[in-house]
Order: sequence, then structure tokens, then C-alpha cells
Amino acid sequence: MSVAPTVDDHARPYPWRQFAILAVAGWLGALAVIPYELALLPGAPHAPPLALLVLSGALNGAVEMAVAAGVGLLAARAVGLRAPVSEALASGGDVGAAVRGLRPWLAAALGGGASLLIVALDATVFRSVGRAMAANGVPTPARAVGLLASFEGGITEEILLRLLVMSVLVWLLTRIWRPTAAVFWAANIAAAVLFGLGHLPATAALVAITPFVVTRAVVLNGVLGVVAGWLYWRRGLESAMIAHFTGDLVLHVVLGG
Repeated sequence: MSVAPTVDDHARPYPWRQFAILAVAGWLGALAVIPYELALLPGAPHAPPLALLVLSGALNGAVEMAVAAGVGLLAARAVGLRAPVSEALASGGDVGAAVRGLRPWLAAALGGGASLLIVALDATVFRSVGRAMAANGVPTPARAVGLLASFEGGITEEILLRLLVMSVLVWLLTRIWRPTAAVFWAANIAAAVLFGLGHLPATAALVAITPFVVTRAVVLNGVLGVVAGWLYWRRGLESAMIAHFTGDLVLHVVLGG
């Protein structure tokens, strides 16, 4: 896969159909995670009404995905990154060939393996943090709810973290350096670290934030993120989606419930 833009990348009109496909898919993923988020909420007597929570999530998800898909596609096209399946769907291209190019079985194997590594690290290196969180009564959503949440991880989070964040970081770095492998790796790792740091507010509700807790959040969330980032770079956005979705299935469905 190309790591540098071509003249055609800049000359082609904006891919509005592809934007619509990605934005709607990401929005549906944002809706799918709402039951999981509700399952994690404590039964507080002054909790917001359910309808308000769902409406807020739907509106926020729509705006978030419009921005992520819109800006992300601009940045991705500028640096030669691709979302080949949605591109084929939007343009009437060969969808089957696009899917085969993702190496879906490789992506699924890497995503599942990354999640098993996360579980192993959490049970050994970061065991003390996991025990402290469990002592504070971390709820375990049902497997069906975990399945729904996996769509949010695989679709919505990949549009945010890979299509938007990683693509923009690559674009920014290529304003300074040539688009080498080092640039893509730097953007990949940075996006994964940001993803890990984004989990700290939820962790802070259960345990005190210490450097070790921050390290845990970055490492455990970053493992799958780095794998997904590499697949995005080498195979396309939907390959990263497959890896993330499979990894979340292992965590929330196979080992969850």
C-alpha cells in the first residue's frame, strides 16, 4: 500500500459517498455502545433519565462521526492512507477484491492475539490494579451487551483513532519530514497512547490515579491500538476495524459476561 499521496489524491473531488458510509457506520456503532455504558452506570437515585442519556449519546455520536470521517478522509487522502472497502462501496468498485486485500484472517488473528496479551498482562504485571478495581465493584455487562459494544470499538473508535487521529498526525509530521516508515510508526504509537489516556477518567472513578495506573491504561489499551494502526497503514482502515472488533469480542464476549 502506498505511503505517499499521488497527484490524483489531491485532484479528485471530495468522496462524499464514502464520507456518508463511514459517518453513518460510526454513528451506528456509537448507538450500539449505549447499552454497555448504561450497564456500567451505578444505580444512583439522581441519574439522568434514560431517554435523555440515549438522546445525548445519539446526538454526540452524530457530530463526532461527521467530524471524524470528514476531516479524517481529507488527512488520509493527503498522505496515501486508505479505507478500501468503503471506497469501493462508494465508487461501485470491486468490493470483493477490496475485502481480500484487507487480509481479514490475519487482521482477526492479530486482534485476538493482542487481546489475549492484554489479559495476560493485566493478570500478571498489572494484577494489583485489577484487584483494586474489582474490590470497588466493577460491573460486568452481559455478553450480548459486550457484543454490541464491540461494534463501537471496531467501527467508531477506529474512525476516531485511525482515520482521524493517526491520519492527522501523519499529515502533521509530513509537514516536517518525508513520509517514511518512522513517521507512520510515530503517529501510530501516539494515537495508541492517546487512546489509553482517554480511559483514565473511567479508571479514576475506581482507583486513585498513579503513574503505575497511567502506565497500565496506556499499555493495555495501546497493545491493540498499535496492531490496528499497523493494519491501517499497511492494509487499510477496515483491516484495523476487523482487528479491533475481534479483540473486543475476545475481551467482552468470549472472556466477558
